Amino acid sequence: MIREDLKKQLVEAMKSKDDKKTATIRLINAAIKQKDIEARPSGKTDGIDDGAILSLMQSMIKQRRESIDMYKKGGREDLAAAEQAEIDIIQAFLPKQMSEDEVRNAIKEVIEQTGAASIKDMGKVMGALRGKYAGQMDFGVASNLIKEALAG
Repeated sequence: MIREDLKKQLVEAMKSKDDKKTATIRLINAAIKQKDIEARPSGKTDGIDDGAILSLMQSMIKQRRESIDMYKKGGREDLAAAEQAEIDIIQAFLPKQMSEDEVRNAIKEVIEQTGAASIKDMGKVMGALRGKYAGQMDFGVASNLIKEALAG
């Protein structure tokens, strides 16, 4: 589903001569292709699934946010703006992001389902969240909220 949407958007961007969008979608497609190739030895000959693609795009956004911080510290607002433009394009392919309250409720639900009781169970909770909410939540934020929920 995501792959088809990327293909359609790429064609539209090329027709409208939107160079930034075209370049960003090509970056996404290249990253997906790389992950497809990496998945071949494990038997996935048809490529990675949509959940993995969503996680990949989340990682791409995270990398760009880190770059923005560095560019701003270096006084390069032009490069920071270019990175932000890429983030905006990538986010258009992601599902609506969950609010902090929704993330807290999802964590609470998964903790109850998995029977997690301590920080040692964090991996179990995080794995369940990644499977259920890939692309919908910032797992960096979720990680802190899980620690908070399991510690208290």
